[in-house]
Amino acid sequence: MALATRTDRRPSFARTVWDSTVGKKTVMAVSGLIMLLYLVVHMIGNLKIFFGAGEFNHYAHWLRVVGEPFMHYEWTLWLVRIVLVVAVVAHATSAYQLSRRDIRARPSKYVHKKARASYATRTMRWGGVILGLFIVWHILDLTTGTVHSGGFQEGHPYQNVVDTFSTWYGNVVYIVAMLALGLHVRHGFWSAAQTLGAGSRTRDRALKTTANVLALLLTAGFIAVPVGVMTGVVS
Repeated sequence: MALATRTDRRPSFARTVWDSTVGKKTVMAVSGLIMLLYLVVHMIGNLKIFFGAGEFNHYAHWLRVVGEPFMHYEWTLWLVRIVLVVAVVAHATSAYQLSRRDIRARPSKYVHKKARASYATRTMRWGGVILGLFIVWHILDLTTGTVHSGGFQEGHPYQNVVDTFSTWYGNVVYIVAMLALGLHVRHGFWSAAQTLGAGSRTRDRALKTTANVLALLLTAGFIAVPVGVMTGVVS
C-alpha cells in the first residue's frame, strides 16, 4: 500500500506577511510615503510654470533626459512611472482588502454609536476613489492628450497646462481632486507614522502638525497653477 504524500506547502514569508493585517497596513504605509515623496517633487516642478514657458518646457524635457548618457532617453522617467504604478496598486489593494476585512469583522452595526471621527477620516475611502479617478483623467489629459481640450501639443507642456485650466471643467476636476488629496495626506501621513512605529505620546503633536502642514502646502501648491491660469498670471 503506497503511503500518501503531503502536497500542502507552508506559505512563504512574503505571503504570510501580506495576509496579515499588520503586513497590509505596512504595505499601505510604505507605498503611501513613496507617493507622498513624488507629490512633493511634482508640486515643486509644477510651480516652475510661474517662471514662463521656456523654464517649464525645459524642466519637462529634463525629466526625459535624467541620467544620460548612462540611462537612455526617458528610461529614468519610465522607471519612476513603474515605481509609482506599483505603489498605487499596492496602496489601493491593501486599502480595499483592509476595508473588507474590517467589514467582515463587524457584520452588524454597533449598538452604541462610535465617537465622531474627523472629516478626513470619514472621507478617506471616498477620497481614495476620487484620487484614483483623477489620476486616470490627468494621464489622459496631459500625458496622452486623449481628453485634452484645445488640441494637445506634444513637447509643449506649458501650453497644454494653460489649455486645460482655461476650461471650467478642467479647473473643477483638478481643484476638487487636490482638496481630496489634502485630506488624504493629512490623515494618511499620521496613520503611516503610527503603522511604522514612529508615533508616540511625545511625538504625536509634532506628527499631526507635520501632516497638517504637508497637506496645506501640497493643496495650495497644486491649486496655485489653475488659479494662476484663471487670473491671467500664467497665460
